[in-house]
Amino acid sequence: MALKRMDNVGIVVDDLGEAIDFFGELGLELEGRTTIEGEWAGRVTGLGDQRVEIAMMRTPDGHSRLELSRFLTPPTVADHRNAPVNALGYLRVMFTVDDIDETLERLRRRGAQLVGEVVQYKDAYRLCYIRGL
Repeated sequence: MALKRMDNVGIVVDDLGEAIDFFGELGLELEGRTTIEGEWAGRVTGLGDQRVEIAMMRTPDGHSRLELSRFLTPPTVADHRNAPVNALGYLRVMFTVDDIDETLERLRRRGAQLVGEVVQYKDAYRLCYIRGL
C-alpha cells in the first residue's frame, strides 16, 4: 500500500493561545481546539493517563495542518526551543510566504527571533530560520 498523504506535523507548546495567535499571524487558520484525555490516548503516545489541549491549524490551501499541543498531564519533560539546528529530533516546519520581510516584521512583534540571517538561494528564493514562542 502506498503512502496517501501527510496529515499534520505536531509541536508541543507552553502557551496554546499564544501559539494559535503566532501561527494565525503567519496565515494558518484555526480549524479546531479541544482537550484529549484518557487511557486510550495514553496508549497511542505511551504516556499513560494523559490530558492535553490541542489546536489544529490549517494552511490556507487546506492541504496541510499543524497540530499544537499543550500537555497538562503528564508535564513536559524537556525544552528544545533553544537547541541548535543540528540537534537530533524535529528540526523545522517550512512555509512559503508572499513577502518574507513583511512576514518577519509581523512575527517579530509576536516574539520571533531570526536564527541566522535571511539569505538568497540562487535565483530561486530567499529563506531564513526563525524561532518563535
